[in-house]
Amino acid sequence: MNGVSDPRAILTVMTGWDPKADLRHYLQAARDALLWKLDDLSEYDVRRPLVPTGTNLLGLIKHLAGVEAGYFGETFGRPFGQPLPWMDAGAEPNADMWATADESRAEITDLYRRVRAHADATIDALALDAVGRVPWWPPEHNEVTLHRILTHVIAETHRHAGHADIVRELIDGAAGMRKGNDNMPPGDRAWWQEHRERLESVARDAGRQAPTAAAPTR
Repeated sequence: MNGVSDPRAILTVMTGWDPKADLRHYLQAARDALLWKLDDLSEYDVRRPLVPTGTNLLGLIKHLAGVEAGYFGETFGRPFGQPLPWMDAGAEPNADMWATADESRAEITDLYRRVRAHADATIDALALDAVGRVPWWPPEHNEVTLHRILTHVIAETHRHAGHADIVRELIDGAAGMRKGNDNMPPGDRAWWQEHRERLESVARDAGRQAPTAAAPTR
C-alpha cells in the first residue's frame, strides 16, 4: 500500500483524518481562551481571589504552565529546562495557584507561552502511542501514552478555562467562550439582569414547592 504499513497512517492518507491535529486543536482553543480572559484587566484584577478557595486568573495561568511543563516534559524524558519551584514537592500548599507581587502578568504569561512551545515540540516529536511515565502518579498507574496525556491536559485546561470564565464575569461582567466567538445569546446588560432575576424567582418558587425532607427512621 504505497509502502505505508501503519493502518492509522493509511487511514490518515485516505481520509485526511488526523487525531493528533484534532487533539491539538482543542488544547489550543482552551489555552487561547485562558489568556484572553486577562485582556484589559489591571495587575490587581488578574490576581483578585473572588471565590472562597482563592481562584484567580493569573494563578490559573501559572498553574497550567506547571501542568504542561510536567506532563509534556518529565513524563516523556524531555524536561522543560527552567525550574518551577512552586511545583516542587516541598513547595507551600497551593503555591502554583497564585502569583506573587513580584511575578508580573507579563512574566507569567511569557512563561506559559514558552511552556506551551515546549509541549508542542513534544507533541510534534512523538507518536500518540509513545510511552512515558508520570513521576508524581502511583507507580502501578504511571505508565501512559502521549494520547492519554493529551486527553488529560485538554480536560484540565478546559476545566480551568471554565473557572476563568466565572472569575472574569465576577470582576467586570465580561463573559464568553473565546475572542471572536463568545457563544452567548444576544442581549444587553438590561436583558441579562432581567434574565437573572427571572432565574432567581424560579429558584425561589422551586425551593418553596420542594417537599419537606422526611424525618429519618430509627
